[in-house]
Amino acid sequence: MQFVKTRFNYLFNSTKGLILTAITLIGITTAVWGMLSGPMAELGIRDWLVKTLGMDLLQVEREGRIVILYHSIAMAVVAIETYMLTSLLRMKPFFKTAINLLITVGYLLTLIFGLGFAYFGHNWAFHGLYITGLSLIFFAGVLVCAALWPWSKEYQVADKTYAHLGSVDLERIAFFATAVTTVLSALFGAVPGAYFGNGFEVFLAENIIRYPEKSVMEYSVIGHLHIMLALIAIMLTLIIGRWLNFKGLWHKIAMPLMILGTIVLNLGVWGVVTPLEPIAHMIIYVGATPSMLAALFLLIWSWNKLIKDGVAHLAKPDLGQKLAALVRDPLKFGPTWQMLFMNFTTSGIGIFMAVQLDEIFRVWPAREERIELTGHWHALSAIIATIILFYYGDMIGLKGKVRQLYGWAIILFSDVALAGVTIFEMKRLFISEAAQQPLVNGLMFAMDFGLAALLTVLAIILIWRLVDLFKPKGRWTEEQAQELSQEVVK
Repeated sequence: MQFVKTRFNYLFNSTKGLILTAITLIGITTAVWGMLSGPMAELGIRDWLVKTLGMDLLQVEREGRIVILYHSIAMAVVAIETYMLTSLLRMKPFFKTAINLLITVGYLLTLIFGLGFAYFGHNWAFHGLYITGLSLIFFAGVLVCAALWPWSKEYQVADKTYAHLGSVDLERIAFFATAVTTVLSALFGAVPGAYFGNGFEVFLAENIIRYPEKSVMEYSVIGHLHIMLALIAIMLTLIIGRWLNFKGLWHKIAMPLMILGTIVLNLGVWGVVTPLEPIAHMIIYVGATPSMLAALFLLIWSWNKLIKDGVAHLAKPDLGQKLAALVRDPLKFGPTWQMLFMNFTTSGIGIFMAVQLDEIFRVWPAREERIELTGHWHALSAIIATIILFYYGDMIGLKGKVRQLYGWAIILFSDVALAGVTIFEMKRLFISEAAQQPLVNGLMFAMDFGLAALLTVLAIILIWRLVDLFKPKGRWTEEQAQELSQEVVK
């Protein structure tokens, strides 16, 4: 009994344990449900999996299943970011404990019972527990907003190298603004969700994108999809900046931009279902620009710091030595590199598509535009996942060759897959449908190889951590003791 108690305490009462549990569940879900994809169906794996697990898959219910699957995974990602936030930012012990407890119970209920309801027969008690999980996560978000209140005297800025307005911490305001708009944008999706079964039917956003007329509810769902993914990315950018100890001039410029961008971006998305709809997209572009600039300034500061730290022992370092210093630690280099790479695979592509929508993309067959949209959303989700893995690798103290192999494997394998996705999305710009098959075959191999290799790396890490959990004096005991000592210091 003591064996189970100590492991349970580590997994559900420490930041590293909570993150490990969530990453494990996401990894298992991604691996298993990924076998239902088209390429796996062609190999016969899908049919074998459905039969083996006893899944109940009616084609008419496909959209509903996918919506629940995406929400189940997304809530686990939100939980991971919340654990990182509660460990990085100062807050009262009550808030940290309550937030972590609520969001843990919430995402577990959402993931387990959501997938149980959607894929293994429609037990409506499961659906009720799925909704309960989402409600607990929402309430945890409200507590996060309360815990982050940036105008409390106890959270005033002491070090003036960080962005501040008087004694108010602008970085904390950026976290607060992101948390508040996330809670409000969750309601933005919950309202149409409450009307399911009452004249409003489930749909996938990419399937109705060319409808000349859309209802307010449909606009609301589409807006919810876009803004929640954007806010997850913004919160992760702030978390990475906090982890890397972002400060100085670039920090003082970036934080006001991040605050402004977050608020304006949300106003633009919410405006889609108001009389502001004709200019809503323009407001969105205006909001996205400051946020992206803030991320760029984090990149500039981070790369400059990595180079300076790496060549501090050299009197006159040359370009090669500076580049070597920049990439010496893949776990510190990786997050900002992925942010840069994202501009070529998601952000830049998305902006180009929006600007040239009527001139280029609406001329394509609807299937091609649908491919671009789904690829865009999945690529951004994958980049967010890789950045989380970089932070986790550093958090658990990977060192030496293991650190190098883990970091570079994530960078190389994910970027191969994402580059393949990007070219596949945009292929109609430079190749005809009649001549595309050799290119498509190569791109599909690159995507499958990159994602499979990435999941393999994750599986190796998770198996290693599982084996460690069975050791009486494993790494997990050191991590737990270290976190307890940090709590005492605070």
